[in-house]
Amino acid sequence: MEEPLPPPPLLPQAAPPPAPPDGAAPAVPLDGDPAAEAAAEWNIPPNAPACMERHLERAHYRADGALLLGASGLNGRCWTGSLWVFAEPRRAPSEGFCTAGVQTEAGVADVCWLADRGILVASDSGAVELWELEENESLIVSKFCKYEHDDIVTSVSVLAGSSQAVSGGRDCCVKVWDIPEQTVLHSYRAHSDAVTCVASCPGKDTVFLSCAEDNRTLLWDTRCPKPATRIVCSACNYLPTSVMWHPQKSDIFVLGDESGTVALVDTKNPDSALSAAVHTRAITGFAFSAHSSPLLASISEDCSVAVLDSDLSEVFRNHSHRDFVKGLSWSPSDDALLTTVGWDHQVLHHTVPLPAGEASGINCVKE
Repeated sequence: MEEPLPPPPLLPQAAPPPAPPDGAAPAVPLDGDPAAEAAAEWNIPPNAPACMERHLERAHYRADGALLLGASGLNGRCWTGSLWVFAEPRRAPSEGFCTAGVQTEAGVADVCWLADRGILVASDSGAVELWELEENESLIVSKFCKYEHDDIVTSVSVLAGSSQAVSGGRDCCVKVWDIPEQTVLHSYRAHSDAVTCVASCPGKDTVFLSCAEDNRTLLWDTRCPKPATRIVCSACNYLPTSVMWHPQKSDIFVLGDESGTVALVDTKNPDSALSAAVHTRAITGFAFSAHSSPLLASISEDCSVAVLDSDLSEVFRNHSHRDFVKGLSWSPSDDALLTTVGWDHQVLHHTVPLPAGEASGINCVKE
């Protein structure tokens, strides 16, 4: 008779987890699920991605102080993007402290608020997307995704009244959208190269601006049979990269070019533009403050943030960003607080000196 086999050797047992410190709650077992562990640690909302892409593209405050971020992943095999909302802007860009977040199928080139809960997105995929906050603003839900552009959508802007929007893309096209009907009302090909920026005019739902790499800046009025009029500004001798209307003067807009020049242009007399060499590389965005005499903030690929007064004299400069600065927004709760984001994944809050006679809000959060 064969002898019985010896019993198998005992495997080493894992050491028991250390006891929690005095007064601490015991850990809750999560069965090794990384997503569950991350959610428990960071309190990530439902459907929010576990990780935000490195390249922060845009930042916009809502009237109540909520901060919207658009991010893109511009390296690796998949160029995805994401949207994030932070009720507490100081917590950004920490994913676990967001109010809501969602992954997008492609990079986010531009993003803006539409009324209180809508989020309008310009996508690297060629789509214009509308998302909306639901479930007590803990979810960002897709409302439509329309592929009307044949290349990257570089810029979107909501027209006055919030029922229409305008988009521009690298396909040289400018399109006007009916948001409730989810359709394109007008499609124009007045530019001969990639459109870099579009900007709606405050208080006028048919008027907007566009600029492009064809070195043309166009003033649009969709009520006219020929809706586009070229604005020639001799103060800017390089390709225009960014435009924005003055919030109080419907005939004045600010223009930035790839050399870093900033110009205040009067549409009725563009040759009299006031200009200054503010940056050393391309302008990537503007934002006017809510002061009685608005300050103008500008950002650039030179990694700096500048704030100018009405004479384009510098009142503030910051060089803390370590890569292209791509988004900026003034806080609605404190006129002295300017928030900027960039490809270095930083969200910076700058306290800007106030003009004489202006008072800062009581909820100032200093950097």
